[in-house]
Amino acid sequence: MWRTRAAAACVICRSLANSSYGIKRKSPLQNLHLVSRSIHHPYYPSSKFQRPPLRISIQLFSSLNRLPLRKTKLLDVKYGYQSHRNFWLARLASRLLKLRYLILGSAVGGGYTAKKTYDQWKDMMPDLDEYKWIVPDFIWELDEHLDFEKLIKALPDADDLAKLLPDFDKIGESFTSLKGFFSPGSPGETAFRATDQGYDNDKEYKKVSDKEKIDQLQEELLRTQLKYQRMLERLEKENKELRKLVLQRDDKGIHQRKLKKSLIDMYSEVLDILSDYDASYNTQDHLPRVVVVGDQSAGKTSVLEMIAQARIFPRGSGEMMTRSPVKVTLSEGPHHVALFKDSSREFDLTKEEDLAALRNEIEIRMRNSVKEGCTVSTETISLSVKGPGLQRMVLVDLPGVISTVTSGMAPDTKETIFSISKAYMQNPNAIILCIQDGSVDAERSIVTDLVSQMDPQGKRTIFVLTKVDLAEKNVASPSRIQQIIEGKLFPMKALGYFAVVTGKGNSSESIESIKEYEEEFFQNSKLLKTCMLKAHQVTTKNLSLAVSDCFWKMVRESVEQQADAFKATRFNLETEWKNNYPRLRELDRNELFEKAKNEILDEVISLTQVTPKHWEEILQKTLWERVSTHVIENIYLPAAQTMNSGTFNTTVDIKLKQWTDKQLPNKAVEVAWETLQEEFSRFMTEQKGKEHDDIFDKLKQAVKEETIKRHKWNERAEDSLRVIQHNALEDRSISDKQQWDAAIHFMEETLQSRLQDTESVIEDMVGPDWKKRWLYWIGRTKEQNIRNETRNELEKLIKCNEEHAAYLANDEVTTVRKNLEARGITVDSCLIKDTWHQIYRRYFLKTALNHCNLCRRGFYYYQRHFVDSELECNDIVLFWRIQRMLAITANTLRQQLTNTEVRRLEKNVKEVLEDFAEDNEKKVKLLTGKRVQLAEDLKKVREIQEKLEAFIEALHQEK
Repeated sequence: MWRTRAAAACVICRSLANSSYGIKRKSPLQNLHLVSRSIHHPYYPSSKFQRPPLRISIQLFSSLNRLPLRKTKLLDVKYGYQSHRNFWLARLASRLLKLRYLILGSAVGGGYTAKKTYDQWKDMMPDLDEYKWIVPDFIWELDEHLDFEKLIKALPDADDLAKLLPDFDKIGESFTSLKGFFSPGSPGETAFRATDQGYDNDKEYKKVSDKEKIDQLQEELLRTQLKYQRMLERLEKENKELRKLVLQRDDKGIHQRKLKKSLIDMYSEVLDILSDYDASYNTQDHLPRVVVVGDQSAGKTSVLEMIAQARIFPRGSGEMMTRSPVKVTLSEGPHHVALFKDSSREFDLTKEEDLAALRNEIEIRMRNSVKEGCTVSTETISLSVKGPGLQRMVLVDLPGVISTVTSGMAPDTKETIFSISKAYMQNPNAIILCIQDGSVDAERSIVTDLVSQMDPQGKRTIFVLTKVDLAEKNVASPSRIQQIIEGKLFPMKALGYFAVVTGKGNSSESIESIKEYEEEFFQNSKLLKTCMLKAHQVTTKNLSLAVSDCFWKMVRESVEQQADAFKATRFNLETEWKNNYPRLRELDRNELFEKAKNEILDEVISLTQVTPKHWEEILQKTLWERVSTHVIENIYLPAAQTMNSGTFNTTVDIKLKQWTDKQLPNKAVEVAWETLQEEFSRFMTEQKGKEHDDIFDKLKQAVKEETIKRHKWNERAEDSLRVIQHNALEDRSISDKQQWDAAIHFMEETLQSRLQDTESVIEDMVGPDWKKRWLYWIGRTKEQNIRNETRNELEKLIKCNEEHAAYLANDEVTTVRKNLEARGITVDSCLIKDTWHQIYRRYFLKTALNHCNLCRRGFYYYQRHFVDSELECNDIVLFWRIQRMLAITANTLRQQLTNTEVRRLEKNVKEVLEDFAEDNEKKVKLLTGKRVQLAEDLKKVREIQEKLEAFIEALHQEK
């Protein structure tokens, strides 16, 4: 009967187990819960309860151990047929209901506890959204470079994964065994209490082992970081090589397509234009750039060189090397090269010779930019560096901040450096790369106070601690370095903090050796092992990635706002132009120069359109004005004092020969050159009516002066001209009466002009005559009265002897002086001789003019060589020879002008214009005015706006 009851109970238990726990498997009786076995099978051979071993994992993480134990009064079980027959069904139902509620409560409590634990862990985690910029862009773009399909195929299939999953059968057995702890009166209750005691003991063990676990986790984390850092470096290196190959293929034109400008090159062009733009309309340059500031010798240049991956800057031991701002544009390219903005020469940064030449060129440019009496300069040197794997950005290296002005420096050097640094840092979109020397005391830093003034919130400052290797050796407390990197030591705030090593202080170290030394140092550094520094805060590689990402983030946020500002400025300038110059085209300084250049060249060409007659008339007239005095005073007058025609002709021939050999050709060339200048100046300054633009006057004047200064007449022209003039003066044969009359007319004009000049000189000497004195109420001075009395005495001598010689004898001078003294007038001999010279000159010129009238009918006697005639007209022949020489000389000079000199002048004008075109300072000086400046500003603003819009479009396309 007991066996029958036991068999029935087993059937019920099997059905209950299968239905209650949902475990679809064939289970022996032993797999049922211990509570069921203790109730229904007290005499079953295997029903003896065995306490399962305690598991720490269950104690630590199970929610059941937090529930309070409720003591249940166990019913006394009487073993007999009637008792089991009347109450076993009730007992079974009661036990099952109690078990159901226990399981349901445990599930609810466990879920609530798990959610609470998850929320606590989530609150403990820091908010990393603000630090997304630290992670490089290529991490987010790994799906573009990695083939995930291959990775999926490489993963194990479902069967292999199933083997890795936990054994759910064993989990079910453990869960079944736990239910035995809740049966009242069973050994499970005692076991559950023992478990609580074991849990308390494990708490103490956990506290002891936490420190060891933390150390193990830190070491494992460090190894994992280094492992992934090496993987990233390897991927970057492979990517760098691949991009280099692609760029090289494009550079060689394999794809037969024109490469577009890179994004950073477009941005750098905008910055270059803005640096030259004079912000007359308060349109400030707020475009981002990375401004590198720091104390002198803090390692600014070394950090920049590590970012550029080349030692491109001159360096010195403790002395100031950066004397002016240097703008470095970093971009990606197939070859590692550098070039200046205003030069086409490329420096190969892989060759030591080119590196040395580049450093020398930068130093020369810096020294040339520094004005006399100054130490630093505000002029920016623009340099572009291209190479595979370079991070795209624009950096500006500023002179190091100093605390004391030393000997050899200008007194205002410190203030000038501060003003330069503030000018760059006050840009609200500039990223400040603050460099601090880690090997010196932090209290000696000057730049941190300056940076905190310009960026008090630290929203655009990145702090870099250099020479960390020296700092680790010298600093007694390593926690001081940790305080600096965590931003707790300095009052300034920063967006990020980095620690770098830029070499061992040897200027001959290569970039690769410095990188290896830096990596080796941080791998072995206690600062990193003890978690004083985090892995993403060290090495210049991480710094470069962070700065580049921050730079482009700032560019994307601010460039459109800057473009709108220039759009508004353009509208204002265009409106002003329409109101002031409605009918004029907007020509900037370069366009105006080209227009003026064409006008000047047209005017030079117009010289060739001058008629030969006009050239010869001007040359002949100018040459005679230049040589007439010499001819009259040194040739004609001395020859006319001779007694006969033979002596007259001999004297004339000798003096003409001397004059031709020494002076005449040179004078003729000077006259020709001056004539050419006058004609050139006349065409240059001649107004063209309404088309004349006075804005070009200064430029034309400068071109004319510079051209005249450079032009030199052909040296061989004098030699050929001398022969021609000598032959012309030797000819005495007048062929016809017309030439004879022309010579007489020429002589009369010349003598009449000289006579007028002489009369004017005498009038100034003796004063006005009686008519002018009466009409104009003008009197004579005392000296004029003396000279008037002297003139009267001298005129008496000429009247007494009409053939008097040109010079007074000494006794005649004495006679005149005594006669004047007799009338109470005291004179000296010099005054008498000076007055005699003008009186006799007037008398001689009047006599010569009368002789010209007599010679008008003397051509017949000339043809007969004045035989049987008292008339001698040798002076007419002389003036004919002079006149003919002037005509032949003018004709020769005109040929030289039109055939040679005008073309050479045009060539010189072109050279001057080309030189002026390359000299921007000259153009700014010569082309001035409100119209020019307005057109220049309008052109600059348009160019900036167009380039900004093109850059923004390319920026959106890159996204």
